[in-house]
Amino acid sequence: MKSARLYGIEDIRIEDIPVPDITEYEVLLRVKASFICGTDVRFYKNGKPGGSDEPLVAGHEIAGIIEKVGTLAAGYHVGMRVGVAPNFGCGVCDICTGGNTHMCKDSEALGVTVDGGFAEFMRIPAAAVRQGNISPIADNLSFEEAAMAEPLSCVFNAYEKIGIYPGDHVLVIGAGPIGLMHVRMALLAGAASVYVTDISKERLDLAVRLNPELTALPSETLDESVKKYTDGRLMNLVITAASVPSIQEAAFRYVGLNGRVMFFGGLPKGKSTVRLDTNEIHYKQLTVAGTTRQSLKQYRTCLKLLESGRLKVSDLITSSANLDRISEVIANVAAGKGLKSVIII
Repeated sequence: MKSARLYGIEDIRIEDIPVPDITEYEVLLRVKASFICGTDVRFYKNGKPGGSDEPLVAGHEIAGIIEKVGTLAAGYHVGMRVGVAPNFGCGVCDICTGGNTHMCKDSEALGVTVDGGFAEFMRIPAAAVRQGNISPIADNLSFEEAAMAEPLSCVFNAYEKIGIYPGDHVLVIGAGPIGLMHVRMALLAGAASVYVTDISKERLDLAVRLNPELTALPSETLDESVKKYTDGRLMNLVITAASVPSIQEAAFRYVGLNGRVMFFGGLPKGKSTVRLDTNEIHYKQLTVAGTTRQSLKQYRTCLKLLESGRLKVSDLITSSANLDRISEVIANVAAGKGLKSVIII
């Protein structure tokens, strides 16, 4: 099969390798769509996680068709259209049995610790099959849309954690694909007004074209704009949808009394310590939260949201390419060109 294997920093190679063998407890997926996200770009720029010498097939936003099913992998059949959640835990610790398998201290992830979706076929390990990471998808959902359930469910995790309520004024800092998913989640939840800011005018213009009910606030005049649009009361919720330390520091300036701040997305290694005026939290009675990845329940909920048509993501897909062009696509994603970029296999 054809695969894109990452050997080291900016060293990704298109190679023919054997189709993976599966055990009686495993499933073989014929990959149809696999998106490139910030994690993949980070691996490409900084090297594979864990320091292993073995090449890695990255890609963890995945959908496809089941090609082969192990004799003891119950509940699945050849030809089934599925989305695949990437994270799986040990299955027996308190965290896993509580439904948070993505936070297990021994968790693994497709495309991160084991080979993922930048290949024609992908082995889904027994632990992931047993845990329920494979979810059937409706015929009305494209493979590209189904693969988007992974980043969308990360956003849904944040929504469940911090809460968005009817009448809220919400500011999303960052107008990339994740930021626009936060925008749509806030609108779906009944926010009275949703604002987005970004240093890129091109992205702000695109955000408003895709979401006409959205208000774009240029970063240069953000302080004044937030006060103007909220009559000085500031925001009920600020979501940081960009991995920049200064954004996390600034978020507290834009949130009002009894408000909430969601730190979405981790910061680069060595830059995760930021300065906070804790009096802002104390005297405004703020709630501050962060989230990582998604639970399987959240992943499946987002598949249902996409299947229902209540929340759309197809217009966030701005480029597609085959495996042979993956280096070019990664470079474009790293440069902030477009929104979501998918590898069609």
